[in-house]
Amino acid sequence: MAAPTVMNDRILTVPNLITLLRLCCIPLFWWLLLGQDDRAAAGVLLGLLGATDWVDGWVARHFNQVSELGKVLDPIADRILFLACLTAIIIDGGVPRWLCVVVIIREALVGGMMVVATAMGMKRFDVQWAGKAGTFALMWAFPLLLIGSAGDEFRHSFATFAGWCCAIPGLCFSFYAAVTYIPKMRKALAEGREARQR
Repeated sequence: MAAPTVMNDRILTVPNLITLLRLCCIPLFWWLLLGQDDRAAAGVLLGLLGATDWVDGWVARHFNQVSELGKVLDPIADRILFLACLTAIIIDGGVPRWLCVVVIIREALVGGMMVVATAMGMKRFDVQWAGKAGTFALMWAFPLLLIGSAGDEFRHSFATFAGWCCAIPGLCFSFYAAVTYIPKMRKALAEGREARQR
């Protein structure tokens, strides 16, 4: 049974170090994909980074290391990691560029709205299941499509098929979440302003 979660203002925590370690893998991904032209290795690394996305949060909750910095750093790090890797993939061309561009536009719009609304006093709210599902699916789609673009005929067919099976639902979930965030953000903004006035 997990211990109750306690909030603290520590900076040097294990979850925060895990988050920073994941960020430090961005140059390695760029080197593998663009420096070594090894799409398979880059795809495996990206898949590992996506698969370990939950680790820092799990460690924080189960070992009472939830921190204010971690709550802010984790989602920002995820977006930086995602966008930096997509930029390298666009340069490489191993995945259809339109898919990368569509995902980047969605991330930029949602991220921009969140930043503006937060600056205006929006109250923090939890990410929807659709947003989490979309991000999870896309985090598997890009590694699989990269691996598919580098493999032999069998691996290419299997990985590419699996990649599109993740990409299409991932896009649908992520854009559905983006639309449903609008009323949630308006409500959270009103609540945040009301709380500040009190």
